[in-house]
Amino acid sequence: MDPNLKSSDLITGVCFASAASGYDPLTPQIASVISLSTQLDMFKEYIGKLKGIVGEERTKFIIEKSLYVVVGGSDDIANTYFVAHARQLQYDIPAYTDLMINGASNFVKEIYKLGARRIAVLGAPPIGCVPSQRTLAGGIVRGCAEKYNYAAKLFNSKLSKELDSLALNSPNSRIVYIDIYNSLLDIIVNYQKYGYKVADRGCCGTGELEVAVLCNPLGTTCSNPSEYVFWDSYHPTESVYRKLISQALQNYISRLH
Repeated sequence: MDPNLKSSDLITGVCFASAASGYDPLTPQIASVISLSTQLDMFKEYIGKLKGIVGEERTKFIIEKSLYVVVGGSDDIANTYFVAHARQLQYDIPAYTDLMINGASNFVKEIYKLGARRIAVLGAPPIGCVPSQRTLAGGIVRGCAEKYNYAAKLFNSKLSKELDSLALNSPNSRIVYIDIYNSLLDIIVNYQKYGYKVADRGCCGTGELEVAVLCNPLGTTCSNPSEYVFWDSYHPTESVYRKLISQALQNYISRLH
């Protein structure tokens, strides 16, 4: 959707992700962001444009050989289920994670139908330990919100099994579950070992509740983000993301063999 996107950019890969979207169809509605079904439509449009640029045969090669990274689930759990309470009357946590798994599984099946073969699906992070959820549900001491983490772990366990099943039933595929829950939790718990000084607050504002647009030039920002595990009250800093992605890629490559 970048207005400056060039045709040559399409050949090397693009991103369809929309922040705050999720596997639950209600999640993007609440956040007014792009749903997974619309992202699939964008992928189809992308394939059509790619054929116009490099032809049918080269497009097939690019689609099959590219790596697809699917990231979702945290906003379903944190926002839709716990903060907005939008599903709690309908579903308990086990039933809600089943709904999420259904959405994740259907999405992977759809991109596989469209030609994707190398698919890495990241699990949910320890959402109860991000600063905003500590503030909202961690009590006076702002401890990790264990119900949130329970939901994330339950979802991850089911997701891993579902992806293994999809991999077995999808010829020529490399569909792999990537655990980031334990990787991020280790950084949060043992932050000093990784060279960080603060793990329970974000760099932006008070660090306890501000997210995204609330982190702006009008607010306060820490002088050295590299000392923090979190940039705002929800998202890790760039250095933490680099560690997580490096581990995720190593995990994926090791699972290919």
